[in-house]
Amino acid sequence: MNQESQVDEDFPLFRKCSKHPKALPSLSIATSSSSASLPAETSIEQVEKVTEDTSLAGTGSKDFATFGDLGLAEWAVQTCKELGMRKPTPVQAHCIPQILAGRDVLGLAQTGSGKTAAFALPILHRLSLDPYGIFALVITPTRELAYQLAEQFRALGSCLHLRCTVIVGGMDMLSQAQSLMKRPHVVISTPGRIKVLLDENPDIPPLFSNTKFLVLDEADRVLDVGFEEELRVIFQCLPKKRQTLLFSATITSDLQTLLKLSSNKAFFYEAYEGFKTVDTLKQQYIFIPKNVKDVYLFHVLSKMEDMGIRSVMIFVSTCRSCHLLSLLLEELDQEAAALHSLKSQNLRLAALHRFKSGQVPILLATDVASRGLDIPTVDLVINYDIPQFPRDYVHRVGRTARAGRGGLAISFVTQRAYGVPLAFPIFKLSVARHL
Repeated sequence: MNQESQVDEDFPLFRKCSKHPKALPSLSIATSSSSASLPAETSIEQVEKVTEDTSLAGTGSKDFATFGDLGLAEWAVQTCKELGMRKPTPVQAHCIPQILAGRDVLGLAQTGSGKTAAFALPILHRLSLDPYGIFALVITPTRELAYQLAEQFRALGSCLHLRCTVIVGGMDMLSQAQSLMKRPHVVISTPGRIKVLLDENPDIPPLFSNTKFLVLDEADRVLDVGFEEELRVIFQCLPKKRQTLLFSATITSDLQTLLKLSSNKAFFYEAYEGFKTVDTLKQQYIFIPKNVKDVYLFHVLSKMEDMGIRSVMIFVSTCRSCHLLSLLLEELDQEAAALHSLKSQNLRLAALHRFKSGQVPILLATDVASRGLDIPTVDLVINYDIPQFPRDYVHRVGRTARAGRGGLAISFVTQRAYGVPLAFPIFKLSVARHL
């Protein structure tokens, strides 16, 4: 958040208006904290501001008790009921009506708060009125999250006979190009692979000429400078008349700058300011010498059944550590799956499937698994290695305590734990004395 923004003023995040604005664009802000606001240096006019206590009263709207109140079609409301979604979450209640109204939206809300449904439902609602492909393009930073988003889109759009395709690295490019030529309704992709297909196949860019929605999920990560070249190629293929939707649990200075440069009246829902974890998450740390981390890890894992923990995700900093730790647990007769970027995509998907289906109770992973993955059985997250940045900590521990459920996060802090001064003063953590 304190790093200097490196965003180019010509970066085409939002569609451009036909008339040149005379001043900086206005940005509507909905926040769950009456004192929360963007830093003054962004020079963004706060047109709308509501609090969590008054819900949408600040905008002259009533409190939305059901999905039907949000303006969604009856089939969408019925689908939500069948999926057990009885009442919209705050991010859904604020953002869905704005998306249906045709506005660009940025939604900042906690992990597990229903951000995917907040953009998927209005997209599917609009698709049902005028079905064609390619209607929406969703960009996400990791392959596993792309596959999960596809599953959620298919579930929410089951009665529409939705055609959804996933375009990620590590898979056959020819079959991916063929699937795009069939014009699916929704394309979910990582930035790198879609850029390659757009660059190398001249028949693919025209497929996106009528795309109505561009979604950047985990927008702060997608908009890192490392993805700038890929995003420029993607945006050049998209029409100017589109809606741009950005959702994340954390916000960066680059994202704030892009909002400032937008020529549209974008709607910004901010559930909180800065970084925040959910209230149902219990956070603890163990301060130990580095050379006994493995002993403590094995001790914690041996107590899983006594603590009523169904499954655990263990985050490490490198692929090498992930592989070595998986070999160690295998020798100790602990069933575990390993997920890191040096594995082939098929092996990564297989490992994730074994964990999600309950075949193994332990998933060892690098930060490729830290964002977006929604696995209800995860009751414990262990930071075997401390993350370098606070936002990575937020996303890691956000794999548990989702959708109102409880969860536990334990971090191993050693004398050489890089990043502790950055990450831990933000959160109230207690020492795990009982361990």
